[in-house]
Amino acid sequence: MHRLSLVATVWISLLLLTTVAQAQQIYGEYVETRNADVYTAACFANSEVGLVGDQAIMAWRVQKGSWNGVQLDGLSVVGVAKATGTIGDPYSGPLAAKAVLILDEKATPEQRAALQAFAQAMAGELLQNITRTETAPISLEVEYHGEHPVSAKMQAGTLAGIRTRPLTDKDHICGNESLFYEPISKTEHAMAGVAVLDQFKGEGLGAWWTLRNKRSAYVGSFAR
Repeated sequence: MHRLSLVATVWISLLLLTTVAQAQQIYGEYVETRNADVYTAACFANSEVGLVGDQAIMAWRVQKGSWNGVQLDGLSVVGVAKATGTIGDPYSGPLAAKAVLILDEKATPEQRAALQAFAQAMAGELLQNITRTETAPISLEVEYHGEHPVSAKMQAGTLAGIRTRPLTDKDHICGNESLFYEPISKTEHAMAGVAVLDQFKGEGLGAWWTLRNKRSAYVGSFAR
C-alpha cells in the first residue's frame, strides 16, 4: 500500500506540474525591424557593421497566455532600442543600449508591469535600460501564407510604426544573400522580409527615424 501511495503521489505531482506549465504558456505574434539588413550577403553586411544596425523596433502581440501570473490575452507591447553598436554583431559582445517601452493602453497597471517584464525577458539586454515608458493604442496584424508569416503591419499610436512585405527575386542584389543576423527576440518561427516602413517618432532615445525599403525585418511567432 505504501508503494502504491508513493506512485499515486508522484503521478499527482507530475499532473500538477504539467497543469502549471500549461497555465504559464504564452504565445503570439512578433515583428522586428532594424537599420541594418538581416537578409544580405557578407560583403554588404560588413560594410554596415559598426556604422548602422544600432536601432531596432520589436513588437509582440499576445494571443493567449500569462506572464508572472498575469493574464495578457490580446495585449501588445513595443520596445524601441538604440544601442552602442551593431545589434547582433558576434564580435562586439553585449551592447549597452537605451530603450523606450510602449505599453498597450488597454492594459491595467498590473498587466503593464507584466508586459514590461515579458518584453525584457524576450529581448534580453536591449530592453534592460528603459529611459521612457509610454502607453498607446497598439495594433499588430500578421499575414500568413499557409503556416508561414510573410508580412506584418504594426502601429503604436503616433510613436512607432512598422510595415513589411515578403522578399522577392528583386531583393537579391548579388545572389549570395543569406540570413546574416538572427531575430533579436526569441521566436518559435520567423521569416525575413523587407521593411517598407521602419519609424520611431517618440522621445527618450535622442534619435528619431523613418527608414524605408530595407531588408531588415523579421515576422514570426513566439511561444514560451
